[in-house]
Amino acid sequence: MNSAFVIEAENISQAKAGEAICGDAILFKKIKEENRLVAVVADGLGSGVQANISATMTSTMALQFTIAGEPVERTAEFITNTLPLDSKRKVSYSTFSILDINYRGEVKIVEYDNPPILVLRNGEFLDLERQEKVLDNLQSKRNKVYQYNFILEKEDRIIMVSDGVTQCGMGSDDMHFGWQLAGLKSYIQETVLERPHISARELADNIINKTCSIDNDRLKDDASCCVLYYRRPRKLLIVTGPPFHKENDSVLASEISNFNGKKIICGGTTSKIVAKNLNANVEIDLSNYKPGLPPQAQMQGVDLVTEGIITLAKVSEELNIIHSITETKDSLSGQIIRMMLESDEINFISGTRINNAHQDPNLPVELEIRRNVIKRIAHHLENKFLKKTSTKYL
Repeated sequence: MNSAFVIEAENISQAKAGEAICGDAILFKKIKEENRLVAVVADGLGSGVQANISATMTSTMALQFTIAGEPVERTAEFITNTLPLDSKRKVSYSTFSILDINYRGEVKIVEYDNPPILVLRNGEFLDLERQEKVLDNLQSKRNKVYQYNFILEKEDRIIMVSDGVTQCGMGSDDMHFGWQLAGLKSYIQETVLERPHISARELADNIINKTCSIDNDRLKDDASCCVLYYRRPRKLLIVTGPPFHKENDSVLASEISNFNGKKIICGGTTSKIVAKNLNANVEIDLSNYKPGLPPQAQMQGVDLVTEGIITLAKVSEELNIIHSITETKDSLSGQIIRMMLESDEINFISGTRINNAHQDPNLPVELEIRRNVIKRIAHHLENKFLKKTSTKYL
């Protein structure tokens, strides 16, 4: 595995105007043991509940078959022969694209009747070689599957969309045939040129927002976009609690000073220890104070300084509830969670000295032992948000 790089994968979907549910389905699955990521974009025929059922069945089957290593022919045949055909058009009730990538950047893509997958490198789209396979056992008259194999390079982006994106604007005065692939490609190039390090989520969000605007905010079809961004990992260090042995105070300060990434200190005592060893000042910041949590502070060389166990307990509680970065609150705990979810590797350093203030039975029950709170946060980050975490005790 090339541990110097990570794959940031995000997706955005929007239902057709007037529909409560999107007829597209996108699934991701990381297989840690094999250092692989599998992504599936499925587009159910039509829109609404029936389309969503078809797309969900397709994406689920495609994901399971691909993870199991089944040949593309068997995967495509099983899916298309399992789903019913449209009685008039004699085509499958769902199209799909499957992406299988490992962390060395080796990519395999299977495409069945979806818009072509795009790969952006150094501001230009790759002219990918593809293999065409004709599946004789396919019931549908659309019996061609396309395969791609290539190697990613640092800063490459892969973009997969449903045809609700490429066909938006169709029939309008200035866009008779819709936005089409050419319009989408131009928009992506302009966006990335303006913001070279735009995240996968922001790019996918921008593409769907542009799609909606072209359709005058009344989408004529379900629109989905999946973006994968191959880049160096973004790292975050969270330090909380003073070291057990006082002689390790300087070790803790050195860990923070030498860390290459964003840094958060949770704990008043901890911040004072670090500030003393780094000859820095800690200043309370009341400019954005909101009731419910103690105010944050500022320290040179550290991105965020907060109170300790109360704040972390709140972070753990909110991580258990939310499902994406868009659900984070406009609060100190929400700010920490956003920093976590914008990072790929979250490293915790936990001091093991007991803070006597937390033994007061009158304090809120969420003031649990620091170690358990960190374990819960790490569990949410790894299992719910597919982040890499590590914990070191001092």
